[in-house]
Amino acid sequence: MKRHTLSCSLLLATLLAGFAPLPAAAHTDGHPSIHDTVASVIVRMKRDLTADQLTGLTVPLVEAFLTPEERDILGSEHVRFRVNVPVVVTLVRDSSLGNEPFWLGARGFKATGLKFKLAKRDFDTWEKEFPAGEIGLGVHNLTGRGNHYLVLLKPQSAGSAVKVTDIYPAQLRTARFVAGVEPYVDQADKLPTVPAELDGQLLVQTEDDSSEDARLVSLFSKTQYPATDRVDQVVLTWSADPRTSQTIQWRTSANVKRGVVRYQLKSASMTLNAKSARMKRATTEPLATPTLVNDPLINRHTAALRGLKPGTTYVYAVGDGSPDGWTALAEFTTAPAGAAPFSFIYMGDAQNGLDRWGVLLHNAYRARPDAAFYLMAGDLVNRGAERWDWDSFFENAKGVFDRRPIVPVLGNHEYQSADPILYLAQFALLRNGPKTIPPERAYAFEYSNAKFIILDSNLDAAKQTAWLEKELANTKAMWKFVSYHHPAYSSGGNRDNVDVRKLWTPIFDKFHVDLALQGHDHAYLRTYPMNGQQRVATAKDGTIYTIAVSGTKHYDQAPHDYTEVGFTKVSTYQVLDIQINGHRLIYRAHDVDGKVRDEFVIEK
Repeated sequence: MKRHTLSCSLLLATLLAGFAPLPAAAHTDGHPSIHDTVASVIVRMKRDLTADQLTGLTVPLVEAFLTPEERDILGSEHVRFRVNVPVVVTLVRDSSLGNEPFWLGARGFKATGLKFKLAKRDFDTWEKEFPAGEIGLGVHNLTGRGNHYLVLLKPQSAGSAVKVTDIYPAQLRTARFVAGVEPYVDQADKLPTVPAELDGQLLVQTEDDSSEDARLVSLFSKTQYPATDRVDQVVLTWSADPRTSQTIQWRTSANVKRGVVRYQLKSASMTLNAKSARMKRATTEPLATPTLVNDPLINRHTAALRGLKPGTTYVYAVGDGSPDGWTALAEFTTAPAGAAPFSFIYMGDAQNGLDRWGVLLHNAYRARPDAAFYLMAGDLVNRGAERWDWDSFFENAKGVFDRRPIVPVLGNHEYQSADPILYLAQFALLRNGPKTIPPERAYAFEYSNAKFIILDSNLDAAKQTAWLEKELANTKAMWKFVSYHHPAYSSGGNRDNVDVRKLWTPIFDKFHVDLALQGHDHAYLRTYPMNGQQRVATAKDGTIYTIAVSGTKHYDQAPHDYTEVGFTKVSTYQVLDIQINGHRLIYRAHDVDGKVRDEFVIEK
């Protein structure tokens, strides 16, 4: 049911303003604000608790820390509405939450004993009678775990009709709790069945993404790899034409206010000549993560090198401009001016077990140092709003992404904070995507005789279709690749992304996209060539859809009539070789030991 979760990102901006206690600010209707209340609690925690206490918080410790006023606000101001008649409120709760939310018993809700499954998750129910008038319910919990609770209403007197008004938050809606209902206003998932005991009651559709509005447990963390005054996390991306540009980003502590790149054409000596090397001043921006207790503020440096020669290798170093402040030399190679053979590597979700993913990544680099770039189909990390996870990602990628560009795709885990804030801060990308969505979420580029289109399947697919069609219609590239996170043809049995398949695959068919490189399902899959959502004879007649996983989390796989190759519990990297002579594409999927697990050839 939950595609992605949210963190308390709205609170972080408040923390940046300083650590003075905040008043329990009210909405315009006179009710206190949940967000401001939680922000005030966080400020007091950072002021009064040690780093170890912050990272060791539990639900009982947080409850004990709250003032009576804060407990009252968090227990009654999260969801509000008015009813015209006395009602019985049934709260449908994810039963894995144990004693959460903390306010249920204190507010007089009683467990009914009714338990059932919704979308394969276990739920239980709690009831309380309310008179006509305003009803206020509390936060989902203090941990952010589980799917947000649902609210059902029935009249206390048979024959009365319940009418709901003055709903807060304003985006909440009501519907009948029947099979096919969407339980959340921010999710398209529908319930195939509902319990007979609750069938037909009035549902207040809550917002699943608000489940972390009061996350105070596990909010604070430490990074295993804090920044220092020495440069690290050097990463190559493209924010302009790959033939004539290269963007370089890196990290330092907040003490380092200046960043510089020195670069020149590669020569046999592999040294930078002080006279011939060019210099480029970086843009330096602070990146604040106030809940990271041992490294809350760092600087990110970005330098976009322009006017480079196509098909040319450069050597470079980055630093602060001082004589001793430079990294060891690394290199990058610009895209060719025209059609030329090349290779690239595609990987699915890294997400979990980033140390093991790092082994796979470095094995890929050693096996195929000629690969031009690495395309990653989303969920690069597990906790996209928490910098400690990104620090681990970059640490385990050290020595690869400072030599070969990464072409990243947004997955649902990058959206952990409602907006992919840390992803956007750490990857400078092309801004040539559709105007109907924010920049750098979708983008396109050409490399040699191939067109690459990156889409954001977390956002509305319909808002990207016109741009997608225009990009495919206007290219003369021989090979066409698309990449996005949520698969059009899923590997699992209970994950289906209808909008992606319905809205995007007809465009792939119309312009004959060769390969769709996907992630999300954590089990390897390659479809037969597909056209019109039907299997076709050869790759000349349709698009091949792949799913791969490069991390350590694996899912089961269900049988599908579109599956040509499928296997589970194997992390892979995929090498795609584009040959000019004969117009051939050779695709091979390798496991961590380099063994080929799948391969095919497309000829044009």
